[in-house]
Amino acid sequence: MALLCAAAGAAVAGLRGAVERGGPLPGLAGQRVTAEITVTGDPARARADPGAAGRRPRPVLLAAEATRVVTGDGGEFVLAGSVLVIVEAERARDWLALLPSTRLRVQARVGRPMPGRAWELAAVLRVAEAGPPVVTAGPSARQRFAGRLRSGLREAAGTLPGDAGALLPALVIGDDSGISPELDEAVQDTGLTHLIVVSGSQVAIVLGLFMGSPGTAARAERRGLAARLGIPLRTTAVLGGVLVLAFVLVCRPEPSVLRAAACAGIALLALATGRRRSLLPALAAAVLVLILLDPALARSLGFLLSVLATGALLTLAPVWALALRRRGVPERPAEALAAAGAAHVVCAPVITVFAAGTSLVAIPCNLLAGLAVAPVIVLGWAAMVLAPLAPGGATALVWVAGWPARWIAAVARTGAELPGAELAWPGGWWGAALLAAVTPAVLVLARRLPRRPWLAACCALLLLVAVLRPPPLVRILTGWPPPDWSLVACDVGQGDALVIAAGAHQALVVDTGPEPAAVDRCLRELDVRHIPLLVLTHFHADHVGGLSGALRGRTVGAIQTSAVRDTPEQAEFVDRVAADAGVPVGVAVPGERRRVGGELSWEVLWPPAGAAAAGLGPNDSSVTLLVRAGPLTVFLPGDLEPPAQERLLAARPGLPPVDVLKVAHHGSAAQHPPLLDRLRPRLALISCGADNRYGHPAPRTLAALEAAGAAVLRTDAQGALAVAATPEGPRGIVRGGGG
Repeated sequence: MALLCAAAGAAVAGLRGAVERGGPLPGLAGQRVTAEITVTGDPARARADPGAAGRRPRPVLLAAEATRVVTGDGGEFVLAGSVLVIVEAERARDWLALLPSTRLRVQARVGRPMPGRAWELAAVLRVAEAGPPVVTAGPSARQRFAGRLRSGLREAAGTLPGDAGALLPALVIGDDSGISPELDEAVQDTGLTHLIVVSGSQVAIVLGLFMGSPGTAARAERRGLAARLGIPLRTTAVLGGVLVLAFVLVCRPEPSVLRAAACAGIALLALATGRRRSLLPALAAAVLVLILLDPALARSLGFLLSVLATGALLTLAPVWALALRRRGVPERPAEALAAAGAAHVVCAPVITVFAAGTSLVAIPCNLLAGLAVAPVIVLGWAAMVLAPLAPGGATALVWVAGWPARWIAAVARTGAELPGAELAWPGGWWGAALLAAVTPAVLVLARRLPRRPWLAACCALLLLVAVLRPPPLVRILTGWPPPDWSLVACDVGQGDALVIAAGAHQALVVDTGPEPAAVDRCLRELDVRHIPLLVLTHFHADHVGGLSGALRGRTVGAIQTSAVRDTPEQAEFVDRVAADAGVPVGVAVPGERRRVGGELSWEVLWPPAGAAAAGLGPNDSSVTLLVRAGPLTVFLPGDLEPPAQERLLAARPGLPPVDVLKVAHHGSAAQHPPLLDRLRPRLALISCGADNRYGHPAPRTLAALEAAGAAVLRTDAQGALAVAATPEGPRGIVRGGGG
C-alpha cells in the first residue's frame, strides 16, 4: 500500500509537471506578451532582503492561472497554466486589494521559474511600472462574501492599538499582513508560528463550539450549539462540513488549512455514517488525497510541519500525558504539556533544515500562549460574522478579544527577549539528523530525572542558565567580551553595528545592522543597558533594520540620523519604531560635538549642511563621526563613496591620523586612497556578511589597507570584533579569543 501511494503521488506530480512544461508559455521566455489571468490567491508583498538597501518598494506577488496569451507578433494561445505574477507598481494598494477569482489583463515579460518550481509553474510574468490593474471580470460571489468578512475583521481590529490589532486577524483568519517584522521574528523565535498560519487548532475550536468535544460528538451527552438547538446528529455532521468549507474559504486554502479541513472532513464523514473513527488513518488518508489533488503540497514546509505536529498529537502526546498523570501532574496541565512537547520534538529537526538553531523556550511559550487562543478565535469569528451587520458590535467584541491577543504578543516578545531563547545549532540536513539523534537521548534522560532529584535540579539549573545567560557568567565561561573593551563591531551579517563603551552598562551605538536579533544579542553580551545616543548613519536596511533589537529592553536617550531620508520606506520605519519606543529622533549637524562621561567624545564631520538639497545619495550622506574613546581615536565613515570621501577630505584637511578605522561600505572597492593615506589607521575593521553576494571586502581594498600598515579584522571571517586600548596602541580581539 505504501508503494502504491508513493507511485500514485509520483505519477500525478509527473503529469502535473508535464502539463505545465508542455504548454506554450515556457517557449515564450524573454518575450513581452498580453496575458489574461485569473487570480488564484491573495496578493502579497515580496519579502524584504534584510541586507538589501533597495530604493524601490517591494513588488506585489500574485498567484494566478493564465488563460489566454497574445504575443507581440500577433500570435494567440488559449491555455491553462499556473503562473507567478510579479508586479512593480507605484499604486500597490490597488493590486493588494484584488480578490481570488478576479480576472485581469496584464502586459508582462515572460520569465522562467526557479529550477525548483519549474514543475509546478509554467512561467513567471513580470509586470513593470504598472498602473492600476485592468480588471476584465470581478471576483465570484463567494469570494466577495469572504473578502467582505475578512475586511470587516481587519477594520474592526484596526481600532486596537499596538500588537493586538495586527495579531488578531492573523490568529483568526491567518492574515499576517499587518504584523511587524519585530513581532513576526518574536513569534518565530518562540515557536508560536503555528498560531498565525491557521491550522488544526483553529478548526478544532470552531467545530468544538458548534459540535462539542470530539470525544462526545457521537454520544447522547454531546454538547455544543448543535446539541442545545436540538439538531440531529447527521444534520450536525452536514452543517459541520459546511462550516469547514466556509472556514477554508475565509482563511484561504493554505497548506495547513487544507490538511486540517481534510482531517475534519473525514471525521465528520465518520460521524455522519456512524462508522468508527480512527484518527491516524484519517490523517494519512487526508494527506494522500491532498497530495494527489495538489502535488505542490509535498514541497510545502507548512504542510509538512502541520502533518508532523498532528501525527505527534495523535501518537506521542497521549502516551506522554498518561506518564505525566501517573507522576502526579493534573490532567489538563499534563495534556497541554504533552501536546506542546510532542509537537516541538517532532517539528524541531525539520525547522532546523531551513533555519539553523532550535528554540529553548518554545514549550513554555506555547503553554502560556495556549491559554488565550480559544477566546481570541471564538470572539474573533463572532466579530467577523457580525461586522457586515453591526460594525459597532463587532468593534466591541474585538475590543474584548484584544486582551488575550495582547497576552499572546507579550508571551512572544518576552520569550524572544530572553538571551538564550534560541540555541545555536547546525543548519541543513546534517544539523537536522544530529538533532533527531540527540533528541531521543535527551528524552531518555528526562524520563529518568524524577528518580534522581539532585540530577533533575542540576539539569533545571543548567537550562535556566542557558536561557538567561547572565553576562558575568558568560564572560567567565567564554572570555567574551574582553573586560577592557573600548569598541566592538558586532557580527550582524551584511551590515554595520558598532558599540563604543561610555561607562558602566552604557554605550554609544552606531548603526544596528539588518536584523533585530543579532544586534540585541550583541548588546546583551556586552551588558549594555543604556544608550545615551544611537546614531543611524543612513537609511539603508543593512544599517537600520535592527533598530527594534537595539531598543529592546534598554533606555535610549535619543536617535540621530542623516538629513537625507533616502530610502523613504526605511526612514518611515525608523520614525515608527522610535515613536513606539518613545525615543526622540533628530538630525546630525556637521560640527556638532558631544561628550558622554569623562572619556568618550565625538564630532560630526559629515554630511554638510544642505545635503538633501544638494542631491547627495544615501551612501554619500552617511553621518561620519570622529570619536575619541579614551586614548583611542576612531573614524566612522558609514558607507561614504569616493566622491564624498574626497569632498570630506577637502573640507577637513586637518584630519588627524587615527587608531581605528571602520572601513567604509563594508570594505567595497569604492574607496578614496588619499583619505586612507591621511588617516593612516593602525587597525581597520570591516563589517560584512560571510559569502555575501556583493564581493565585500574587495581584494583591492584589503591590499590598500595592508600596504598602509593597518591590521585588518573582518566580521565575515572572524565574527564579532573588539578593540582594547593598550600602552602600545589599539589591540584587536576576535570572538574566538585571538588578538
